[in-house]
Amino acid sequence: MNSTSALPRVAFLGLGHMGGPMAANLVAAGYQVTGFDPVPAAREAAAGNGVSLANSGVEAATGADIILTMFPSGQHVLAAYRGDGDDAGLLEVAPAGSFFLDCSTINVDEARLAAELATAAGHHALDAPVSGGVVGAEAGTLTFMVGATDADFETVRPLLEVMGKRVVHCGGSGLGQAAKVCNNMILGVSMIAVSEAFVLGEKLGLSNQALFDVASTASGQCWALTTNCPVPGPVPGSPANCDYQPGFAGALMAKDLGLALNALTSTGVAAQMGPLAAQIYADFAAGEGAGRDFSGIITEIRDKSGQ
Repeated sequence: MNSTSALPRVAFLGLGHMGGPMAANLVAAGYQVTGFDPVPAAREAAAGNGVSLANSGVEAATGADIILTMFPSGQHVLAAYRGDGDDAGLLEVAPAGSFFLDCSTINVDEARLAAELATAAGHHALDAPVSGGVVGAEAGTLTFMVGATDADFETVRPLLEVMGKRVVHCGGSGLGQAAKVCNNMILGVSMIAVSEAFVLGEKLGLSNQALFDVASTASGQCWALTTNCPVPGPVPGSPANCDYQPGFAGALMAKDLGLALNALTSTGVAAQMGPLAAQIYADFAAGEGAGRDFSGIITEIRDKSGQ
């Protein structure tokens, strides 16, 4: 860690809808943050929030104590760590003993490989995927699920607590990702179940409000119902009241359920609901559902029900 400053220097790579607000919160808390993103609009927004811009991820990582990545896939993470052809990778240019903190949502096996590469290069490695969406990123109320050694977790915990309200140490390398895919498999399956129940209620002549009033205080209660309710009205802040503007986009749910499916397959778990949910959301995200909130799956169920 940087011994000349009270706070570690942070390279923040990936300044999109999630990463941008997260980096801004670190700046507001007094961290020196140097960032990079290939998208000009993301760079401009980050600069407006006080993030110093680098010309590349490698440039940002040079001299950083913590290299935080928020990338679309595990392939992006591994390529950035290793480098590409003659181009140096992040592991090569970072100071010895740096902390590589990956907040992307990727395959468990990819997270473990990334950690192996980092430690072999003389660095520390943590996987710390997040839950809470753009709203949580902006408000600094994300949940972090962390896979790391005890010592590395305690070192990076203060930084994570700036960006989130709950930071959970799930175990060793890859177990942060494991917690994320398990949680989002529950979420995807439950949203489908809640949506099917509302469509069934509509078919039977039951009002959405009546069903919500019963289920939200009975055994059907769950986050997909009480916070992200798929019908407009009962929960004013749910995306259903804004024509299903995300929120958590269908494309992201499809991605996360795909990761869960990979984990189910590799471990031999005899799951049925997870794979079915993965297929349902893959179909949803293949069309307009990609850019709609994942609760918009209810519109697909209605259409196929002849409503």
